[in-house]
Amino acid sequence: MTEESRIADVLRQRIRSGELPRNSRLPTQHALAEEFGVNRTTVRQALTILEREGYLTARGRGAPAVVTSPLAEAPRPADVELAERIALAFHSEHVAIDAFSLTTETLNAALARPLLAISAGDLAPRSIAVRIIIPRPEGSLAFPRLVADPDDPRPLERLRRISTTFCGSLHHQLLSLAERGLVPEVSVDIRSVDVTPLLKLYLLNNTEALTGYYQVVARPVGFGEEELEMYDVLGLSSMVFRSSSDKDSRDEQEAAFVAESQRWFESLWSTIARPVTLS
Repeated sequence: MTEESRIADVLRQRIRSGELPRNSRLPTQHALAEEFGVNRTTVRQALTILEREGYLTARGRGAPAVVTSPLAEAPRPADVELAERIALAFHSEHVAIDAFSLTTETLNAALARPLLAISAGDLAPRSIAVRIIIPRPEGSLAFPRLVADPDDPRPLERLRRISTTFCGSLHHQLLSLAERGLVPEVSVDIRSVDVTPLLKLYLLNNTEALTGYYQVVARPVGFGEEELEMYDVLGLSSMVFRSSSDKDSRDEQEAAFVAESQRWFESLWSTIARPVTLS
């Protein structure tokens, strides 16, 4: 993680927690440079990141930046929103992630940043617990499928390969943290259900729920040397909605949604979900 990204992460969390409320002024660049032990150029780069995301107003010459409503309050693409929220979740002493999705591709991408930070010694959680529910690899799903021939097995075979690859990668990368002595306790459990997921759900540290709908589109997809026209979904770019139940949240409906989403996940996990064997 670069210094400007690290500073942006800290300031972003202060804004979201209310420590730096809306319309308040940030400390001067000189004060921030002293606090983080960097030069003012690095501070300016960090502030530029937050301005681009909508957390700060554009700075006038010599004037401290002012906190504004973050653009993150509006739904953003899954790859952007999940990466940011997981990066913040990994600052907790005990990290817990529950996910229900088609392949875990988005989750894999989002984990890259905190795993690198752990390897670099910038983060040191005491435990990480990840539970994942995906469609049963051998099941019959509504998508993906060929536009011209819904019974053609190739789209589902491609999905099974992708799912196995991403689940295997996630499983290996997380458990390697414990093997390398970087995180004392790590658990990764993957189960499957006989259902086509029409939405994706991520539950972070029992305080946040990120949800997004899978939009079905017709598109050409490569399969070996062929190009197949199929009905498929674009998970990375699906818009994600965030709800929070942490101590800083004032929205009772959001808190209720997080709690109900957790109960829904538990209901699948403890009843019809079955362990996935990674080969």
